[in-house]
Amino acid sequence: MLSKITVSLAVVFALVFAGAAFAGKGSGSSSIAGPYLASAGGSGTGNAAITPSFGQSITFDVSTTATSNPFVNVNCYQNGVLVMNSWSAFFPGGTGQDFGLYSPAWQSGAANCTADLGMLASNGKWKVLASTSFGVTG
Repeated sequence: MLSKITVSLAVVFALVFAGAAFAGKGSGSSSIAGPYLASAGGSGTGNAAITPSFGQSITFDVSTTATSNPFVNVNCYQNGVLVMNSWSAFFPGGTGQDFGLYSPAWQSGAANCTADLGMLASNGKWKVLASTSFGVTG
């Protein structure tokens, strides 16, 4: 009887320690802040977040430990219709990190937007790590 209890306790302790070991292997910590008015310097670091207007260029500050190759995807909607979908690589050597708030489908006016910080997961699917929503004035 004592050996069954000992084995059971050993299994419980093994599972507890295994769970603790795997707990730190999630998607890491990630954040996206902004939008900030885009400037020649690129990053919005040190600037105050803004409520952008149609036609302006914006950027974001991102941070993640989940990947060394993060992307930001911005989607903007007018009356529930997608009027802008834009991507940018937020890592050294990536594409420009500014987003122009306009498109052929978005000629003027206010919109509701979401910026997703994410990565391409090992299964080939887009994985959102952090998001921020903001309005754009007309």
